[in-house]
Amino acid sequence: MIRIVIADDHELIRLGVKKIVRSHPDVRIVGEAANLASALALVGQHAPDVVVLDINLPDYDGLEGLAALLHRFPQQRVVLLSTYDEDKYAVRALRAGAGGYVTKSMAAEELMRAVRQVAAGETYIGPRLAEQMARRMLGGGEPLAHERLTARENEILELIGAGLQIKQVAAELGISVSSVNTYRNRIFGKLGLNSNAALIRYALKNGLVA
Repeated sequence: MIRIVIADDHELIRLGVKKIVRSHPDVRIVGEAANLASALALVGQHAPDVVVLDINLPDYDGLEGLAALLHRFPQQRVVLLSTYDEDKYAVRALRAGAGGYVTKSMAAEELMRAVRQVAAGETYIGPRLAEQMARRMLGGGEPLAHERLTARENEILELIGAGLQIKQVAAELGISVSSVNTYRNRIFGKLGLNSNAALIRYALKNGLVA
């Protein structure tokens, strides 16, 4: 029996995962959480085989939640559940300690395959990720500068890159203008840019906006 904890702040996602699990008698959910604090408490209480962890929990930006969980429970096996395509975060997630990376758009069986492989101590790599990694190896393996950005920074990069003003970005993400400016300055530092115009050019050049 594979025992799992689900951590996702969207109830519909948790319900969806529970529905999937019910059709697999070898997997059982021992706890569910809507934030990282609750997830950590459940991991401490149940010592699950796998944690299915949302990449963006409240108060945690991108892979920071994964880092916090593994800092407290270094041996915990984790499948990261994400709305972001594999080409944005999967490799970074695996490097950060996740055992697998599954997007919410994938088929249900993909999630269960990932849970079983990670529970067995293996790393789950989906077909698209395997192709991406192969291309990177053939191309020399150097990560692009924007691959060092957090999930929130990537969101802001894409929105500014699409031509939105700072106030519009803040309204779109439900955060303050000062927070957007803080994230933008971090992006400038990581990408070696110094203006919105340069950021827009970078986003267009790297195919980050339509």
